[in-house]
Formats: sequence, structure tokens, C-alpha cells
Amino acid sequence: MAFESSQEYIGNELEVFSLASNWGKYLRSQITPYLSGTVIEVGAGIGTKTKELCGNVSRYIAVEPDPIMYQTLSIEAGLNIAMVNVECLHGVINDVSSNMLADVVIYIDVLEHIEADKEQLELALSKIRPGGYLVVLSPAHQWLYTKFDRAIGHYRRYNKKSLLEITPPNSKIVCKRMLDSCGMLALLGNRLFLNNAMPSKSQILLWDRVMVPISRYLDHLTGFLIGKSILVVWQKN
Repeated sequence: MAFESSQEYIGNELEVFSLASNWGKYLRSQITPYLSGTVIEVGAGIGTKTKELCGNVSRYIAVEPDPIMYQTLSIEAGLNIAMVNVECLHGVINDVSSNMLADVVIYIDVLEHIEADKEQLELALSKIRPGGYLVVLSPAHQWLYTKFDRAIGHYRRYNKKSLLEITPPNSKIVCKRMLDSCGMLALLGNRLFLNNAMPSKSQILLWDRVMVPISRYLDHLTGFLIGKSILVVWQKN
């Protein structure tokens, strides 16, 4: 399944995960070096990551197919002065003007929701200027697939091999790293002992306030080889 221009999202975890401020700052530190000019964020949800990433770029297009989340995203962008450069688009990347090429296209915890992931990346690359970047962050390790993944519509989790196998033509990999090594251990514990379909607010806050700061240290120490999330950046030739 590919995203349709108007499509309801089956998960309900985004509001809980919006509390994870430390995780948002960590992602911003990893992704910001690749952001400049015009950015397209595919599957922007309710704008949690949009707020973290839209600074220091001239134009930020937040694309969201779910009509309810698009409404929330639009209201937030209209009220938040920090999002003055954000344009909201109800739809998918196909709905971005065919005359426009972006400097960067990003997918943050989105690609795993799209069945035809290889085709999606090829389409995304066609929307990027030569020398621009395609940024993907996704959940890592299929052996960590849980009821939670199933509940929110994940087709898969990735590892470096499976994500690099769908590298779009006319691009090269400039970054591949695993993030949140401490969180991986917590997720493994959940899979083995709890296997909850949805994390609680207290679990999210514990992870964000305690584990994410530890991960920021451990990830560097381990050379970004271990983690529950995978970040890959391609540059268009």
C-alpha cells in the first residue's frame, strides 16, 4: 500500500510520543546538518518533528494524508511563530507541485508504513535537486517487531542491509547509523516480557528522560552500531 492523498492513520500514539522532548532534540542534532533551502517532510503527522526541524531553512513543506492530523498540523503551524516558514499540504508527495524541486525530502518514522517502499524512495528522489538529500529514519530490527508495530500499521522494521537494498538509482549513501542503543534494550525487554500493544505515558517519559540521554552517550561510544532506530541519508548525484 502506498499513501493515498487522503488516508486515515490507524495509530493513536503520536500525542504520547510528542512528550519525548529529549528524543526530538537528539533527532534534530542528527538530521539538521543535512537540512537547508526547501525541505519536504512526508507524513508530518501532528507536527511534532516539524517544529523540531523547520528552523534555519527557507521553506518547509509538511505533507500529511490523514485529514484529522492535517487539521491539527495546520492549526499548530498557524499559531506557532517558530513555524512561520511551514506550509502544510494535505496529501502525499505526489501532491507536491511537479514544478518544484526540494533540497531535502525527509521521512521520519513513515517509510515502514508504506508497502511499496522502494518505489516511494525513487519517487522522493525525483523531487530532489541534484546534490540534495533524502533522509529516512525508521524503526530498526525485524526481530524487534511487536504488537505495537502491528497496531500502528508497520509493514516492517529495517536493518542496514534491508534499507540499503532499496537505495534509489542516481544516489549515494552519505550517512548510515543506528540510534538509541539504550532504547533497544528496553524494547527488547518489552518484546520478551510485556509485549504491550501501546506504551503508556509513564513508559514514554521514562524512556525519554532517562534512556535517551544515556543513548546519546552510548551511541557515540559504540560508533552508532547499535540502536532501535536506523538513520540513512542518500545524496542525489
